[in-house]
Amino acid sequence: MSTSGTGALAFLRKENIVAPDGYNRWRVPPASIAIHLCIGSVYAWSVFNTPLTRDLGVVASSANDWSLSSVVWIFSVAIVCLGLAAAFAGKWLEKVGPRFVGVVAAFLWGGGFIVGSIGISTHQLWLLYLGYGVLGGFGLGLGYVSPVSTLIRWFPDRRGMATGLAIMGFGGGAMIGAPLISALLETFQRAPEYLGAENMVALVTEEGRRFAETAAGKVEVVIASANQAASFGGEAGVYVVGTCVFC
Repeated sequence: MSTSGTGALAFLRKENIVAPDGYNRWRVPPASIAIHLCIGSVYAWSVFNTPLTRDLGVVASSANDWSLSSVVWIFSVAIVCLGLAAAFAGKWLEKVGPRFVGVVAAFLWGGGFIVGSIGISTHQLWLLYLGYGVLGGFGLGLGYVSPVSTLIRWFPDRRGMATGLAIMGFGGGAMIGAPLISALLETFQRAPEYLGAENMVALVTEEGRRFAETAAGKVEVVIASANQAASFGGEAGVYVVGTCVFC
């Protein structure tokens, strides 16, 4: 990726983003706050915890589902990577400018979600750590310093206010992120294949796993209570593991 003044991405470099005379500096804070609202959604990570522990069983945790203790650390990894990126990005930001750093942050943050989603769909926990935790975390750090640096330069006479605006956006990200994520999960979640009430299905237990005897053979299942099934608009009973589709 070229960073030279004449390279393909030269329009992102700081020498090519000089504002014209008379530019209204109050147009900068809304953009900076918007960036921080996006990356601040990391603080809504807890919304993902329960669904991730039911990745395969969906209505209830199956034997192969991740434990809560194995997924909560993803948030910690993201925050550590945020700090590392923010700490070491300052010199690079001074060289290439905030726009270049912001674009890289967007690709890392968005790409981290994509890699993490692949980890969920393939049930590979390390991909979730790599995507959301590491790549997303570095994107968070770069996305954090870019708006703060820009605001301080535009408001040298109100540095405290400028920093406060950016931090307000970052801290408020969860206020928007949490309900939005919850709404998306509720909208697109689908219940697994339903086999029937527990007393109507032939069940066997092998090595801690529940299986149902069907015409096609044994299939792994979970048993959902009425409360668990109600959140999916289903009925209490037996559901086939791994047959849920998120579309």
